[in-house]
Amino acid sequence: MKQYDIIIVGAGASGVFLSYELTKIDNKAKVLMIDKGAPLEKRQCPIKKGAKTCVKCSPCHIMNGYGGAGTLSDGKYNITTQFGGDLHNYVGTEQALELMEYVDSVLCGMGGADAKLYSTASSQLKTIALRNDLHLLEAKVRHLGTDRNVRILGRIFDYCSHKIDTMFYTTIADIEKEDDGTFKVVTDKDEVLTCKNLVLATGRSGSKWISSVCDKMEISQRKNRVDIGVRVELPAEIFKHITDDVYESKIVYKTDKYNDQVRTFCMNPYGEVVAENTNGIVTVNGHSYADPALRRENTNFALLVSNNFTEPFKDSNEYGESIAKLSNMLGGGVLLQRFGDLVKGRRSSPRRMQKCFTRPTLQATAGDLSLVIPKRQLDNIIEMIYALDKIAPGTANEDTLLYGVEVKFYNSKVEVDENLETKVKGMYALGDGSGVTHSLSQASASGVHVGRILAEQYK
Repeated sequence: MKQYDIIIVGAGASGVFLSYELTKIDNKAKVLMIDKGAPLEKRQCPIKKGAKTCVKCSPCHIMNGYGGAGTLSDGKYNITTQFGGDLHNYVGTEQALELMEYVDSVLCGMGGADAKLYSTASSQLKTIALRNDLHLLEAKVRHLGTDRNVRILGRIFDYCSHKIDTMFYTTIADIEKEDDGTFKVVTDKDEVLTCKNLVLATGRSGSKWISSVCDKMEISQRKNRVDIGVRVELPAEIFKHITDDVYESKIVYKTDKYNDQVRTFCMNPYGEVVAENTNGIVTVNGHSYADPALRRENTNFALLVSNNFTEPFKDSNEYGESIAKLSNMLGGGVLLQRFGDLVKGRRSSPRRMQKCFTRPTLQATAGDLSLVIPKRQLDNIIEMIYALDKIAPGTANEDTLLYGVEVKFYNSKVEVDENLETKVKGMYALGDGSGVTHSLSQASASGVHVGRILAEQYK
């Protein structure tokens, strides 16, 4: 039996910055970080090595391992409370922004200082969007790029390695609260660990696991929404006037037909579309790079429709999973369709794709998204594309590519206090796994917040 003061379950953004603070601040805590994925240097997606489609690695290297799902993302940190989570509802808006600014300073100090800091606050785009019934959310954006992001995380790991023990390729089989107040943690390798403080920082991919822990410990959870949509890919020139100015444009539109909200998400100028595996379900995402030599000819971004459910249905993630499974069943993974084919009610065949002027950056199965995505969400997406065409002419071109499906699973909100501590004393829930945050910047900030609290206990 190995004894620790603090065990961190999950090496994603929140866990990484928690470990950083526990290393930086002088304290006597003995700390272990556990993750079911691989060390940073071994996180290699087979598609990058030449595989034509997702081979469903277990665990997925895109989603799991040191740095979490943010590691091989495009490394985009949005400093804002207008989207990306609700950390400000727990620690206050001013402190939430201060924590995110601090995260930004750490990233810059570890090699991100050359990355440009964009802002949408005074952009002319906001005025143009409003004139077309589109709403641009305000944020400062630091884009590190996948390549620079990996290097920075490597430096953070090296900085923490003398202080923080790590255990990769490991999952937690059981957690018990002992009579003396300590936690007994049993791994899938039958190792027994104990700790005084247990931090649940599993990220999105650990949503089902963290829910099971909360159920066992009788910790209340509030169901969140699920966002369902597509990833749009088009020639970079179409959005160049926007991405060169603000880089990440979070644009929200309320549809006329259903009065539903559709939003752009995770814009990747000169990037590529990628597949990711969440609990065995293949969905789609996007990456972009800092190195000009790695830039592609297209820009991609998600269009997402938010779905909230009332009684009697409660499991929003199950709804999103069922749609993603249908896409996997029909296409063997990710489906791809030209926008022109979608609005004309026909599938995109391999023959039609050969004539397409926009070259896809992800090899996907040409098909018909109307057989997968429910009519309401698809109508909303089509209406949003025509709305975006007003501020970025060419968005509604026939050869604009739509990949499906993109699903953003939001963990149930775990009931925590202002310290992100649950009702079980010594057990904390933070980052995207807690449902409190939905972004790299806010997840990282939550790790800093709890890191400072725990460091104070072990001074």
